[in-house]
Amino acid sequence: MIEILNGIVETVAFNGMNGVKIHHNRETDDYPIHWHTAMEIIMPLKNSYEVTIGSSTLTVEPNDIIIIPPGELHAIKAPDSGSRLIILIDYSLLCNLKGMDQLLHSLHPYCIIRGNNNDDLAYELCEALRNCLLEIESEYFGETPFREARIYSLLINFFVIIGRESGNLTALFGNFTTNKQHEYVQKFMNICGYINEHCTEEVTVDDLASLAGFSKFHFARLFKQFTNVSYYDY
Repeated sequence: MIEILNGIVETVAFNGMNGVKIHHNRETDDYPIHWHTAMEIIMPLKNSYEVTIGSSTLTVEPNDIIIIPPGELHAIKAPDSGSRLIILIDYSLLCNLKGMDQLLHSLHPYCIIRGNNNDDLAYELCEALRNCLLEIESEYFGETPFREARIYSLLINFFVIIGRESGNLTALFGNFTTNKQHEYVQKFMNICGYINEHCTEEVTVDDLASLAGFSKFHFARLFKQFTNVSYYDY
């Protein structure tokens, strides 16, 4: 269920835990075309799931994993029955770790990991990633001490597993491309990070526009389009 949708922009409400939202989805409702600044991971558990990202429509089977980076337009068509694990992650939790930003950048426009791949290496990798996601789900809905810290560590481990096999990503999981939309998303992720780090200083819109390489007015328009609020409100 999309809680907050303004046009095609979804604002992800991280209600239960800082920067992470998990939904064990059993709904039959479709998700209209939308995008958000969170990274999304979907793993069907029962029955397939149809995901459209840009101009590509993919059928995601049980135990496949699809990663949708921030800023990608996507829509989802649900079957009449089934369940799937949906994880939304605040991009900033990961991108400041050395090497992680480059890895996450390489996943655009999406990364799909097939659970039924006949390649032994791919199967072992998929199994490790699936186990990570299932443990994240267990921690999220549990009551164990330090569960938030454990979830963060599992998310990092999830992407470390992918990163250490990055040389095999194209062969195992398909091609990765970048586009102008992602270039802008990356710019504004960096700008938001800069604002957060320098929030006690006098940061002007002129400074940020210069940092992003845009005119002041072009920057203000794109910033509102990206964050759904004005620079001053942010």
